[in-house]
Amino acid sequence: MARQNESEILKRVRKIEIKTRGLSNEIFAGKYHTAFKGRGMSFAEVREYRIGDDVRDIDWNVTARSRKPHIKVYEEERELTMMLMVDVSGSRSFGTTCHTKQEVITEIAATLAFSAAQTGDKVGCIFFSDKVEKFIPPKKGRSHILMIIRSLIEFSPESSGTALSEAVRYLTNVNKKRCTAFLLSDFMNPKGDHTPLEDALKIASSRHDIVGIRVHDPREATMPDVGIVELRDAESGERVWVDTSSAAVRDHYALRWEEEHERTSSMLKHYRVDSIEVSTDGDYVAELIKLFKQR
Repeated sequence: MARQNESEILKRVRKIEIKTRGLSNEIFAGKYHTAFKGRGMSFAEVREYRIGDDVRDIDWNVTARSRKPHIKVYEEERELTMMLMVDVSGSRSFGTTCHTKQEVITEIAATLAFSAAQTGDKVGCIFFSDKVEKFIPPKKGRSHILMIIRSLIEFSPESSGTALSEAVRYLTNVNKKRCTAFLLSDFMNPKGDHTPLEDALKIASSRHDIVGIRVHDPREATMPDVGIVELRDAESGERVWVDTSSAAVRDHYALRWEEEHERTSSMLKHYRVDSIEVSTDGDYVAELIKLFKQR
């Protein structure tokens, strides 16, 4: 049985590699680095200010000591580090189309990882629920990417809850140098309190280039009319009976989704976090291309 499971996992890893590596080669070759190059900058030197220099780069300490304006000069780092922050909470298993949110997140993460690997960048991964479940330090190479994909497929978290703030805080603590970080999640907030995430993003977005990838299922936005059904919360385990034939119930459900969606969008925009939305029945390739072009 163990051998059979191992064989099945290897087949799934290989299948995802073939698909996502092909996408990276054919579609995203060069686009990833073009979109994110220059985001990783390291300090090189201080020199005297010249006409046309950006005043935002003035080093006020050196200027005060020398009594002549000096600016900080930066150079683009030869290699970038990509961090994938992956939501492994209970809600990731939901899916009413041909794919679950977990399957879509896995393919997007793999595509991004191979895109980064093509340019010689390091890739690391943070798996989180309502706590950081696993950390894979950034490294280069195909075998490292395949190990990440395997973990995306088979990892079983200890907790089923969600706290995006924990992953963002961990990113800040573990990555001292600037990196590009993708936050892959449905961004559902069971407790309705955005304050911890806002506090974490306020610090992290000033140090790193963070991109939100919001994966959702169509049935999370609208409720179909299928009579009286029992619904179960994948994270808390709470069960409730709902009369979906009631227009008022369906309208309330849709309104709650829209309000939470808008609140999350506003928060990400406020903290300069670019984001895209991907549906389990949509085309994530088109959304990634849109993301790369808008940068």
